[in-house]
Amino acid sequence: MKKILITFLMLFSSLSFAIEPQVGVNFDKTVQVVPTDNKDKIEITELFWYGCIHCYQMDPMLSDWVKKLPKDIYFKRMPAIPRPDWAPMARAFYAMETLGVADKLHLAIFDAVHKDRTLNPSDEKAILQWVTLKLEDAFNSFSMNASLNKAAQVFRASGATGVPTLMIDGKYITSSTMAGGNSEALQIADFIINNVRKDRNKK
Repeated sequence: MKKILITFLMLFSSLSFAIEPQVGVNFDKTVQVVPTDNKDKIEITELFWYGCIHCYQMDPMLSDWVKKLPKDIYFKRMPAIPRPDWAPMARAFYAMETLGVADKLHLAIFDAVHKDRTLNPSDEKAILQWVTLKLEDAFNSFSMNASLNKAAQVFRASGATGVPTLMIDGKYITSSTMAGGNSEALQIADFIINNVRKDRNKK
């Protein structure tokens, strides 16, 4: 018991936490265990919405954090769909992903909504025009509907109540609200990753 306590204290001090992260406060378990894409890696899923100013503000910090992740981590983005008017932007994301331009246009679509204010995140027609007519087929494809259904199911299963939310290994979630800020959310994610990694190594 003493060894465990020392290990946790060392971990917390290395993450510069003012207080010890608490389950139910700074992070929580998902409502249901969400299947991951790669069982050999620890999966991090960002649940986001292009219309969310907090997601926009966190994106540069998150992108820098992702670049430094170890090789045993798999990161992906998934649009959150807690309600119908968030679906148009989710369609835009999956359409861009289908055509392989999601990484190139990800920040640009954020800028259009929040910086330039030229795009209404709930206006499907405006989004289609912005993303260009080349995306229209992907926007309305059968695979698109399957992706939207999966995104809605994952959001419910995660237990997330807002965005940006980070889901770790399909079992834990944290967010800027839960952790107390964007950088704190990334620190909490690091904390959970370390513990998941240790559990896997024991097995």
